[in-house]
Amino acid sequence: MRKREKDRLLEIMDTLSDGIEEVRRLMENAQEEEAMPLLADCQGAAIAIGNAIEQMEGTGTRAVGLLEELCELIYRCASAVSLDGRESRAGICGRIESKYTEAREELIHGIKGQKVAVFLPYKVSMWDSLESIWKAATEAPDCEAYVIPIPYYDRAADGRLAEMHYEGNQYPEYVPVTGYDRFDFRTCHPDMIFIHNPYDATNYVTSIHPFFYSENLKKYTDCLVYIPYFCTSGGMSGGQYTCPAYFYADYIVIQSEKYRKFYDARIPDKKFLAYGSPKYDSIIHKCINRPEPLGSWKKKMDGKKVYFYNTSLGGMLGNTEKFLKKMEYVFQCFRERDDACLLWRPHPLMEVTIDSIRKDYRLAYDNLKKKFIQEDWGIFDDTPDIGNTIALCDAYIGDEGTSVISLFGITGKPIFVLDNGIHQKPSQEDWRGEIITGFRCDGYDEWKVTQGNKLYRFSDRAYKYEYYCDLSEYTAGGYYASAMEVGGRVYVCPVNAQDILVVKDREIKKIKLKRYLEEPGAFYGSWKIGNYIFLVPNKYPEIVRLDTRNEEISYIKGVKKIFAKEVNGEYRIGGNCVWRNYLMLASPTDNQVAVIDSESLEIQILTTTADSVCGCLVMVPMDEELWLLPFSGKTVVCWKPDTGEAKEYSNIPEKFRCINRFNGCECTERPFGMAVLYKNMILLSPGWGNMFLLLNKDTGEFQEWMLPFEVIYEEKSGYFPLWSVGTFLRRTDTLGEWTYRYYDARNRKLYDVNLETREYREILIEFNKKELDEHAAGFGRASEWLMYGCTENAFNSLTDFLDGHITGKPFNKESQMEAYQEISADNHGTCGERIYKFVSADDNSERI
Repeated sequence: MRKREKDRLLEIMDTLSDGIEEVRRLMENAQEEEAMPLLADCQGAAIAIGNAIEQMEGTGTRAVGLLEELCELIYRCASAVSLDGRESRAGICGRIESKYTEAREELIHGIKGQKVAVFLPYKVSMWDSLESIWKAATEAPDCEAYVIPIPYYDRAADGRLAEMHYEGNQYPEYVPVTGYDRFDFRTCHPDMIFIHNPYDATNYVTSIHPFFYSENLKKYTDCLVYIPYFCTSGGMSGGQYTCPAYFYADYIVIQSEKYRKFYDARIPDKKFLAYGSPKYDSIIHKCINRPEPLGSWKKKMDGKKVYFYNTSLGGMLGNTEKFLKKMEYVFQCFRERDDACLLWRPHPLMEVTIDSIRKDYRLAYDNLKKKFIQEDWGIFDDTPDIGNTIALCDAYIGDEGTSVISLFGITGKPIFVLDNGIHQKPSQEDWRGEIITGFRCDGYDEWKVTQGNKLYRFSDRAYKYEYYCDLSEYTAGGYYASAMEVGGRVYVCPVNAQDILVVKDREIKKIKLKRYLEEPGAFYGSWKIGNYIFLVPNKYPEIVRLDTRNEEISYIKGVKKIFAKEVNGEYRIGGNCVWRNYLMLASPTDNQVAVIDSESLEIQILTTTADSVCGCLVMVPMDEELWLLPFSGKTVVCWKPDTGEAKEYSNIPEKFRCINRFNGCECTERPFGMAVLYKNMILLSPGWGNMFLLLNKDTGEFQEWMLPFEVIYEEKSGYFPLWSVGTFLRRTDTLGEWTYRYYDARNRKLYDVNLETREYREILIEFNKKELDEHAAGFGRASEWLMYGCTENAFNSLTDFLDGHITGKPFNKESQMEAYQEISADNHGTCGERIYKFVSADDNSERI
């Protein structure tokens, strides 16, 4: 009997109970005539229940026998009434109640209520997110489990559903598949449906069949459960924050309680089941019971260490050209090795995503793929089950921010995260690109945060840096950006962290801020104004002010909407600076400027009155003026806040061009990076532009200006990631009047340059390479979003990893396993059992 039908019969039994109680009341009040029709109704209900049980369970069940006895007692009660009470009415009523209770208990306990559980995968490669729950359902004696693969479609460029795909014939032999067109959801009405696609109509690359959108499925089940198709090594992408299925699902499974914070706060907490991930169940069991490799794989694997090469969608979309060059470099590193086998597994949606979003690169990708397969020295993996592949591999190499990393992490296999910008082995001085990452324009250069959240310092203003202390347990850079000394204490300002560090005599105190985020990118930069340090937010919702006199924290709300905007899917922060006693924050899209008094925190919103509304990328103070360099276009604005006067300059030379540093395409974005004053002229250093320009403020004329040494606009190598070729930092007058300090970003060098005489002098930036090696990260806890691993850089190249020559801490399996226990509620392979037990329970008001 279906549980649904059993529940319906129990509801009728409850109604029958009400009728029996009413009969007793009427008879106790000598209202026999009123009781007669009610007795007839009770008898009819008992007969109907018995007939229904016989139809579903057959004849001869004890429950039907008890119901027949109940009908006989009801008949005798009616007869006793008609015979003027010759039999004891009270005695018969008591026996009716007793027999009813006996019949109900037999229906509850003697007849199993068979549940129906339906699993709706769409891609067979994602079946591991449902499989362990399905196995638990099939092993339950009171459940019928159906695996119903559903069709999905590519989306055309205009959003229409294009080619249909169906992978129902690719499942393992032990998984019985039911055709999606042969299952009647309306008639069956499953007790529970499990899905792993949360997007419904909101995915721009693919779409499942609209019938299987969560909004529609909810009509056909009592319990809709969403199981993430991915697992994570620490964080989650913003695209998972809110999806249609979250609002229609009765339950959402998450890896651990910490992941609740990654989902929309509007979703009720009671929906979340922090039980782990069925994907972990799958990989744990497969690594314990290692499968046999395919015949064509076995020879290539024998006697070699097998490396799983993962190319993700995020890596491809980040910079497709660099991504493809990286593939060539990886293949080159493995091609001639006889001790290592490369197994390449592209993301299953790689080609359809390239066709949809990066179609100009499809031919180049196809050529790489074709060459790799034809040369036949490695393994190209397009098998449906990633779990089997991981079980056969010894280590991970590939992109960060992919769920595959966590599958390796949970099994204790080494993780080496590749940098898609690196396309060659490091040379002797390439460490400079990792260590020297820029300088502040306000002169706080003595303390430098670098490699793996380490703090270095120089003395005597000589830029000869020495190691001072570690700032964090995390090995990846980016938690903190810069440091400034105030009153004998060093204040270290965050980027990804949500705290400020105070360092004195190598002792570190942490000033915790309100924790708003569970993702990187909290802050954009910092400024010192008098006794205060201001943190300019990126994703953090408020501006933060630290009073260095008492370390009191203040939060400035309601301003961020002015200087932080999303433009065409890109998050932008407008130009900001210190002017007099004010923190100035410009809009990246229009001519608004937020002005904050550093002492009182009074806020004003001003407009530049300029006609150009392309937003401000960089804001530079010059006496009474503020120079606003555009985010887009070529119009530079000189604004005097005291008078409101604004003057625009746009007569840019025709040969001035901008090249997007992310994709190499010509654009109109980020033309200038900095502006400095030279007599009555403004010298503009390029952002994405292709030349330095000198602007005559009086005539409005621009002319190209050349540095007195060579400037190369192309990136030196992947070890020297480049936003702009360089920038002027501040005036120094060390070589006479009109001397400025210039940072050569391409070569990671500093110069003092006299703009008038064109005399220049290099300022040596020195680190002890041996000391850097001693404090290199190696393997360890990389960040909150990469629990453990090692990242490719000039200290640890891909070849170093293959050779087993790691600079810094070596790989430690126990440390990795310990780290990954923190992000999963179940590391024992029992998540699926727990999910099914909870969802299928008759009373699941209390979580397991």
